[in-house]
Amino acid sequence: MEENHGYDQVIGSGSPMPYLNSLTQRGALLTEYFADAHPSLPNYLELTSGAMETLDDNFSGVISNDNLAREIPASGKTWKAYAEDLPSVGYLGGDMGDYAKRHNPFAYYSDVVNDAAQAANIVPFTQFSADMSSGTLPSFSFVIPDLLDDAHSCPDGPLTCTDNDLLSRADQWLSTNIGPLLSSSQFQNNGVLLILFDEAQDIDIQHGGGHVALVAVGPKVKPGFQSAVFYQHENTLSTICRALAVMTCPGAGATANSEGDIFQP
Repeated sequence: MEENHGYDQVIGSGSPMPYLNSLTQRGALLTEYFADAHPSLPNYLELTSGAMETLDDNFSGVISNDNLAREIPASGKTWKAYAEDLPSVGYLGGDMGDYAKRHNPFAYYSDVVNDAAQAANIVPFTQFSADMSSGTLPSFSFVIPDLLDDAHSCPDGPLTCTDNDLLSRADQWLSTNIGPLLSSSQFQNNGVLLILFDEAQDIDIQHGGGHVALVAVGPKVKPGFQSAVFYQHENTLSTICRALAVMTCPGAGATANSEGDIFQP
């Protein structure tokens, strides 16, 4: 997941994200993808539960809606959220350092909050490379870069860098940390990588959260394909459910079309 930048800021020959753009040749680019809301949290909730629940980034409650943390295990599959700067395994508290709770939807769901075994699926991002190397990545991985690496924040305050600086750093992080996934045997067997932005800049309110980019890569994704179908986060949730053969897709994911046009027959 990346943060707070619109489609035209990240896609194109002059983009400060050359690595992300290179992946559009290996995989598919969704050109008419729109976030659901501003600010961040409702988009993360829509993506994992099919319901926004709140429009408040400071929301601190527990959400009992159906969600992926409930349905993935119920379908015999596994999941983890890999969060950069997370202070410890199973941490469910508030912001810490450059970790932002509002970017970790699983920390709000009752299925996780009330179950220590489920909470243990929220792990520091340092575990990602170890799981990848050992071939033990779960069925579903939700990767959360910290505020400095997801294009959200400048290292030394809001006035010390440009959008290009933010996006360049995020692109380098993706290349270094996610790039090796694409050559791993576990991914090459049957994997799909979805890189998407939670919302556009605040001035873009089209369809709620603005025009954003989603890039998909994997052995079954059409290389170099561009989809002009209108999609939002609930469609990505539907796609996740279909890809994982989740029996019951949460919330709006149950009725939303999946992004099936990006996959080979």
